[in-house]
Amino acid sequence: MSTGKHWRGGAVGVTLTLAGTLGFGLTAPEAYAAGHGPCYDGRCKITVSEPASIKVNSHRFGFGKVRITHVSSRSVKMSATTTGGARLSGSTSPGGTVRLNNLKIAVKSVTGHKAKLVLTPTS
Repeated sequence: MSTGKHWRGGAVGVTLTLAGTLGFGLTAPEAYAAGHGPCYDGRCKITVSEPASIKVNSHRFGFGKVRITHVSSRSVKMSATTTGGARLSGSTSPGGTVRLNNLKIAVKSVTGHKAKLVLTPTS
């Protein structure tokens, strides 16, 4: 009889693990976003050099990647292509901010050809 009870306990454990794997609310949203990159939710601090692509949630921001196309002591240039095919771009000096749809990208500083960025959703 103890074998039957042990087997049932094992089946329950497998069911809960499978439910968590399928996303039935047993895994944290952060774990899902982490699989896509540190900036996927639009909230991160990151240091980049050109060329670089920063992956973000396309459903939330209207594009899936922000491309850093140029970094210098005077400016940081970036672009994105929306899911509808429109091209967005912006440029700012260190200390400035670019807004692409509802994502703010602040250039905190530039050292050499590396820029420290802070991404923040606007809505």
